[in-house]
Amino acid sequence: MSSSLVTKSALTAATRAAPRAALAVPLSRRGFASVAPVTGTSRSHRIVVVGGGAAGLSISHQLLRTGKFSPEEIAVIDPAQYHHYQPGWTLVGGGLKDPLSLRRDEASLIDPKLKFYNQAVSQLSPETDSVTLANGDKIGYEHLVVVPGIEITYDKIKGLPEALADPSAPVSTIYGAHTVSKVFPTIEKLKRGQAIFTQPAGVIKCAGAPQKAMWLALDHWKRAGLYNPSNPSSGAIQIAFATALPAMFGVPKYSARLEELRKERGVEGLFAHDLVEVNGNKAVFAKGEEKVTREFDLLHVVPKMGPYAFVKNSAVADAAGFVDVNQATTQSNKFKNVWSAGDASSLPTSKTAAAITAEAPVLVGNLLRSLEGKEPALEYDGYTSCPLVTEYGKVMLAEFKYAGVPKETFGGLPIVGGALDQGTPRRAFYHLKKDFFPWVYFNAMVKGTWGGPKGWKF
Repeated sequence: MSSSLVTKSALTAATRAAPRAALAVPLSRRGFASVAPVTGTSRSHRIVVVGGGAAGLSISHQLLRTGKFSPEEIAVIDPAQYHHYQPGWTLVGGGLKDPLSLRRDEASLIDPKLKFYNQAVSQLSPETDSVTLANGDKIGYEHLVVVPGIEITYDKIKGLPEALADPSAPVSTIYGAHTVSKVFPTIEKLKRGQAIFTQPAGVIKCAGAPQKAMWLALDHWKRAGLYNPSNPSSGAIQIAFATALPAMFGVPKYSARLEELRKERGVEGLFAHDLVEVNGNKAVFAKGEEKVTREFDLLHVVPKMGPYAFVKNSAVADAAGFVDVNQATTQSNKFKNVWSAGDASSLPTSKTAAAITAEAPVLVGNLLRSLEGKEPALEYDGYTSCPLVTEYGKVMLAEFKYAGVPKETFGGLPIVGGALDQGTPRRAFYHLKKDFFPWVYFNAMVKGTWGGPKGWKF
């Protein structure tokens, strides 16, 4: 899950709450970090970075660490009070992490040499090299990096905001700071009945996360004697995975392995099922032209997601609303001084924090070349990763590049009995996911010193 936000999503049609919203005020507008507001109707910077998430902080700090910029020549714009390690919310949903341990004050993560505008963005104006903040101030730039992430639109599924907000409803999601704490108690409370886990059509953060929540819940119920993988009908709980996709995962190698696990563990596969409504204890799915209704006793939902309006409605966007960039160089196809990576970009790869570790150095290197009057030369190959938690203590470490081609860091290493296969869930990968990645994220990645499989930078 990536990490990354500039305006707020909605749990109701009238209320907006982005994934980095304050945990303590789940359905109200998030507060702002206690930093002095920047005032004035006209400020300019060499680089303006829109977004202070995983991509925004990695890129701004990598730029700063080059030593080529004076204090406040780089600006970061983001309204968040808190910054969350979103990939860790899977672990919260499995009862393995406290969400507060994955949260930091946004301002505390930003180097004082960067100018931090703790504001939302209302408009991008690449034609005039400016950004308009929610308070009306205009910020000018030489180069613009658009990395606000994507918006979670809870209200795109009818009845979902109300079900999530109702503490008695067995409906939850790991996709939000204000909702993730409901997931594991809901799993613990279920003693009998039908559990359904969903995955929607369209772009989402970390396409593997929907089933990670399911595998951890299955293992919990199995250990509690409530689920029998070899004969699910004999157990107290039955499980279904309802996905709008035609398969378990988008990469053939890992999809085949996950399909084997689904069958071995007796999980019902509801493929090409896109959740469109939650009505009491009924889930309504669109399957082609027909509607399918299933009753549930527990429902874990992955909401719809999409680009923020200020991006979608700007000249930097493509037809789908994402920042239209060259898939190799990360440079805008429309404006030579505009760049993007991470979830907000049109880069055709899975939207994960791991992808940003590979995208950020390419963007930074090419932006620096552009400042020197040179053409972009570095190329991003689509690398991304999804550590698929398949049970407590084991992870399948999916790593791949464009076109779903595996690009594995450890694949082929000699081990007892042959060569290591990352399509096989392993305990060592579990500790990477649970212990190492959260640590390296806050201690290196957002500081601009972590290059993913390439290790430490600078």
